[in-house]
Amino acid sequence: MKKLIQIAFLVFLFFGAFAWLESCKITYSFTGANLSPEVKTFSVMYFANRAKLVNPSLSQQITEDLRDKLVRQTSLNENEDKGDIEFSGYISGYEVRPMAIQKDDMAAQNRLTITINLKYVNNKDHEQDFERTFSAYEDFESSYTLSDIESDLVPEITKKIIEDIFNATIANW
Repeated sequence: MKKLIQIAFLVFLFFGAFAWLESCKITYSFTGANLSPEVKTFSVMYFANRAKLVNPSLSQQITEDLRDKLVRQTSLNENEDKGDIEFSGYISGYEVRPMAIQKDDMAAQNRLTITINLKYVNNKDHEQDFERTFSAYEDFESSYTLSDIESDLVPEITKKIIEDIFNATIANW
């Protein structure tokens, strides 16, 4: 009888430990995504260019880069109109400013800055909705004109902005 009680106790202990371990679930995400399981789709609206200085391909580039990032780093499906999460906004700034002024009031470097106004809507949890401005820049030598380096700098700047948007919305950082 004593042996039977010991076996029953061990079985109970085993199943109790299993149930406890099952409830202590740790979730890892190698992409940084931190979304509710209810969120299944996303929509990215076209980012219109309302900046004073206009780069003709910037709207398309930002829109496509954000779509690509969401497709590559989440398991969400794209929905044309109304996804569970929605991204919309516009390009509000595209400007070059002198930096590092040297003698004779000449700039040693210039800075290209791109600014995006983003509206994020989470249709599954409106507590997470926000409107925010995202901005990034790259510096370049003043011996170059904007047209000389624009094709190199714009992709780097948009990559930073898209990463910031992803972290603020999907990763909840």
